[in-house]
Amino acid sequence: MQETNRREWQVGGMDCASCTVKVTKAVEKLPGVGDVRVALMSERLSATLSEGGASPEEVEAVVRRLGYEISAGKGGPTTARRDHADHDHDHGGAGEDPGHGAPDHGAPGHVHSHDDPADRGKAWYATAKGRLVIFTGILLALAWIFELLTSAEYGYWAFLAACVIGVAPVAKRAFEALRMGQPFTIESLMTIAVIGALFIGAAEEAALVVFLFAVGEVLEGVAANKARDGIRALANLVPKTALLEEGGTTREVPVSALAIGQTVLVRPGDRIPADGTILEGSSGIDESPVTGESIPVSKGPEDAVFAGSINTEAVLRISVSREASDNTIARIIRLVEEAEEARAPTERFIDRFSRLYMPAIVGLSALVILIPPLVGGGHWDTWIYRGLALLLIGCPCALVISVPASIASSLSAGAKKGLLLKGGAVIEAAATVRRIAFDKTGTLTHGKPVVTDLVPAPGATEAELLAVAGAVETGSSHPLARAVLDRIAAAGITALPAREARAIIGKGVEAMVATPGGEVRAWVSSPHHAHATGGIDAALSTRAGTLESEGKTVVAVYDETRALGLIAMRDEPRSDAADAMRQLRAMGIGATILTGDNPRTAAAIAGGLGMEFRAQMMPEDKLAVIREMGAEGGVMMIGDGINDAPALKQAGVGVAMGSGTDVALETADAAILRDRVSDVPALIRLSRATMANIRQNITLALGLKAVFLVTSVLGITGLWIAILADTGATVLVTLNALRLLAYDPGREG
Repeated sequence: MQETNRREWQVGGMDCASCTVKVTKAVEKLPGVGDVRVALMSERLSATLSEGGASPEEVEAVVRRLGYEISAGKGGPTTARRDHADHDHDHGGAGEDPGHGAPDHGAPGHVHSHDDPADRGKAWYATAKGRLVIFTGILLALAWIFELLTSAEYGYWAFLAACVIGVAPVAKRAFEALRMGQPFTIESLMTIAVIGALFIGAAEEAALVVFLFAVGEVLEGVAANKARDGIRALANLVPKTALLEEGGTTREVPVSALAIGQTVLVRPGDRIPADGTILEGSSGIDESPVTGESIPVSKGPEDAVFAGSINTEAVLRISVSREASDNTIARIIRLVEEAEEARAPTERFIDRFSRLYMPAIVGLSALVILIPPLVGGGHWDTWIYRGLALLLIGCPCALVISVPASIASSLSAGAKKGLLLKGGAVIEAAATVRRIAFDKTGTLTHGKPVVTDLVPAPGATEAELLAVAGAVETGSSHPLARAVLDRIAAAGITALPAREARAIIGKGVEAMVATPGGEVRAWVSSPHHAHATGGIDAALSTRAGTLESEGKTVVAVYDETRALGLIAMRDEPRSDAADAMRQLRAMGIGATILTGDNPRTAAAIAGGLGMEFRAQMMPEDKLAVIREMGAEGGVMMIGDGINDAPALKQAGVGVAMGSGTDVALETADAAILRDRVSDVPALIRLSRATMANIRQNITLALGLKAVFLVTSVLGITGLWIAILADTGATVLVTLNALRLLAYDPGREG
C-alpha cells in the first residue's frame, strides 16, 4: 500500500472521451504533477502534486484555458489509498497499454464550448452551450434577413460577420490547444474549414457550419448528462439528514456529520441514513436501492443495514458503523467511477487507431485540395471546398466516444441491479466467458445448514426428538447446533432444561436433561458413535447411511434409556440456483463446482443442479483447475472473495458474491450484491449486450464516416453536411449507448 497526497476537482463540460484525454495531457505537462486521472461520467479530475511543483491554482488555470469549468472537489487534499483502487487484472490481448488503464494520450483532442457545473438540471436553453446556440442562430437569421432586404453582395458581409463572431470562441480554444501541443482537435479543424470557406467566398455556408457545430455541442452535452444520471441517482439515494439520538433527546443533523458509534432513529417509510447495526426494533428493510432486490428483508437487533435502504414497517434504533464518505452507496459510486479508468482493450485500440486516423485525414484533405488542381487542372475553389468538407468529416469524435459511452451506460445499468463490474476490461472479458467455476458454500448454497429430515425412533415423536436435541445443543454456536435450534424455534417447541453440557471431541455433545419422567443423560452424536455405544439400533444406523449418501449431515439423538431418532441437515442450494444453471446452459456456458467438501456432499448438490464437480479441493487445487479451464477459453470464478482469492485472481473474471460486504465490493473484478445465483447469467448477459452495443457504435461511426468521405470527395455533400454528419454521428452513437441504461439483464432473450 502506497499513500500519496492528492488533489481532486470537479470539471464541468466534458462530453466525450477525447475531453478526458485533452485535460489529462494538458495537466500532465505541468511540473511536479503525476498520476493524473480524469473520469468522464463523474466529471472528476485527480492528480498528485509534488512539493515545489505546480500549484492547484495552476492546474485550474490550465483547465480553464481549455474552455472547461473547474472547482475544487471533496475538500482539497486527500490521502489516496492505492491498495485497491489500482487493482488491475490481466485480461489482455497483445498490445494493451501498461499501467492502470490510463488513457492513450496520443488520441486526438476534442474541445467543446463547455458548460458550467451550475448548468446541471437546467433546460438546454438556459445553459452556456444553449445560449451559444441561440446566439449563433440569431446571427445567422439576421444575416439571412439582411440579405433578403438588401442584396447578395451586402448579405455576404452579414454572413461574414455572423461567421467571425460565432467562430471566435472556437478559434480561441483551437489556439490554446495548439499551444499545448495538440493540433488535431475539432476546434482546429473547424477554424481551418471556416477560414478556408471564407477564403473561397462561401461565407453563408461557413456561418451555417458554425451554427450546426454549436447545435451538435448541445446535443452531445445532453446525451452525456443522460449517461451521468445513473451515478447521480445513486448519490441521491442517501438522505441528507438523520435523526440523531443523544442524551435521551433526538435532533436532526446532516448525514455527513454522523460519526461511527452514534445512534440514529429511523421511522417507518424513511431511508436509512448510514450503514449500521440495528440496536432495537424489527422491521422489513427494502434494500432494492443497494442490491436491486425488490422484496423487503426482515431484520432485527444485531442485523446489519445499508445506507439508502428503506425502513418499511417499524421504528428502528441503529448504531452507525460507517461514516457517510465510506457507506455502501458511496463505495459503489467510487467503484463505478474507478471502473471508467479500467478501459477495455477495444477502447485502447480505438484510441490508438484515432491517433493515426486524424493526421491521415488531414493529409488526405491536403492531397484532395492540391492534386486535382496541380495535376488535373481542376478549379482551386472546387477542390479547396471538397478538401475542407473532408477535413470536417474526418474528426473521429463519434468513434472515440463509441466505446466509453457504452461502458459508462453499462456500469450504471449494472449498479442499479446490484451488478458491479470494475471497468471495460472486465465487461469485455465477461462477454467471452465459456466456463464458470463456482465455489459451493455461501455461493451456490446459503452457507449454513438447515434441517432437512426428522426420523423419530419407534415409540418417539418429532416433538420429543427436537425437545431433547434442543436441550443438549442449547448454548452451542456450532452451525449444526444452530440449525437444530432454528428448527425448534420454527416448530414452536420449547427445549427441555439441561445442565452439565460438554462436548465429546469428534463424536458429539452430551448433557443432563430434565425430562417429564426425570433427569437423564442424553446425547447428540454421530450415527457411528451412537451405534457403537448402543444408542441406536441397526435399522436407524442403516437409515443414517442412506441420508448421508444424499450428501446430508446426520446426528443421532438418544438418552440412557432409549433412542429418540435421527436429524439430517444439509447446506441447501439457493432457490434460484437450478434456474441459473439452466440459463447458463442455454447461453452455451459450462458450470463446475469447486469445493473442499467431501465427494458425496458435492455430488448431491451438483446432481440436483446438473453441474460437474470437483471435491476435496484445497485453494492451490482450485487455482490449478482454473488454469486448466483457462487454457480452453474464457473462464469466470464465482466465490466468496476470501477463501477463493487465488482462484479469483487467476480467472479471466473473478466475481465475489455477497450483499454489500467489503469483500464483495473490494475483491475480484466484479461483485454480485444480491445473494442470487441467477445474477451470474445476468452479469454475462449485460456484458454481451454491452459488447454488441459497442460493435453497433463502431459500425455506425465508421460507416457514416466512410459514406460522407466518399460523397465529400465527389462533391455530392458540402461543408454543412460534413459538420452535421460529424456531430450527428457523435450524438447517434451516444444515444445508442444510452439504450443500455434501460437494459434489464435479468430478462432472458
